[in-house]
Amino acid sequence: MNLKRFCLIAFTGLVTQIGLAQEGLPIYSDYLTDNYYLIHPSMAGVANCAKVRLTARKQWFGQDDAPALQTLSINGRIGESPSAIGAIVYNDKNGYHSQTGASLTYAHHLMFSRNEIDLNMLSFGLSAGFIQYKLDETSFYPDGADDPLIAGIEQSSTNFNIDFGFSYHFINFYAHATVKNVLNNDGINSNENGLYRFDNLRTFLFSAGNTFSKFGSEWSYEPSIMFLYKDGTKESSIDLNGKVYKEMDFGKLWGGLSYRRSLDGAEFLDETGVSSQKLQYITPFVGVDYKQFVFAYTYSYQANSVVFNNGGFHQLTIGYNFNCRREKYECNCPAVN
Repeated sequence: MNLKRFCLIAFTGLVTQIGLAQEGLPIYSDYLTDNYYLIHPSMAGVANCAKVRLTARKQWFGQDDAPALQTLSINGRIGESPSAIGAIVYNDKNGYHSQTGASLTYAHHLMFSRNEIDLNMLSFGLSAGFIQYKLDETSFYPDGADDPLIAGIEQSSTNFNIDFGFSYHFINFYAHATVKNVLNNDGINSNENGLYRFDNLRTFLFSAGNTFSKFGSEWSYEPSIMFLYKDGTKESSIDLNGKVYKEMDFGKLWGGLSYRRSLDGAEFLDETGVSSQKLQYITPFVGVDYKQFVFAYTYSYQANSVVFNNGGFHQLTIGYNFNCRREKYECNCPAVN
């Protein structure tokens, strides 16, 4: 690897750390492990059970200060009412940057069908919470070094923000749309004269999918997509997902594959001149619903020629369902029934 290429990778990694460390809860593929509430507040309480989900994600094993994320979420209906509440707490660390966040959610679900057998439901959700950003500059320079731009301390900043979205379920079809980080916030990378200012963290998300199965079959199939757009950086990406379910005596086995591709390319120098590439992730996942418990494993592989590390991204999900009601709807809708 020549010097120019190394510098480009290092610079790209630095920019990515700065951007991701301030975006709020990072958006990976964990929503596919029965965890849509992590990205869509309108999914709070949509299921016939209240849900607790704990996730742990680790990237680039063997690398110091590699990105790591932990989330804990809970959501469920308020009694037999059409209203629901939820909460999310998370801790995200990426090199010298880290962020801790917590939010509370209120959701409301409107039934359009004449009875509860046919699923035809519109849901709204609003989340409000805080994000505390931290930047640890204490080890930027060895003893004796001095730079007026480096404070040499652990800087921190706490911001308030909200997310809003809606979901629509019609028999086996679903669609979600969410705006995350609606308010403008200043992070710890802004300075007094506005240089490096990055206060627009708004992210627009759209998801849609449908579940297919033959009558009486133990197998079902769920293709879906997810589109993401970051307003501040004008970046966008799309997820193409496929998921398979198998009914079992003890619950359900499921798994699938997700392909994420950035719609924006990045140029870099190599031995032949200027080349470009678009971010690509291939993510297989597998899970099991055992009675009231959920266990899942997700592995993401970055399929690009220029990467920081060839190691993958590992994530575990553990869940528990409680206060379950009977399955009301005659539909193949795993997120609801």
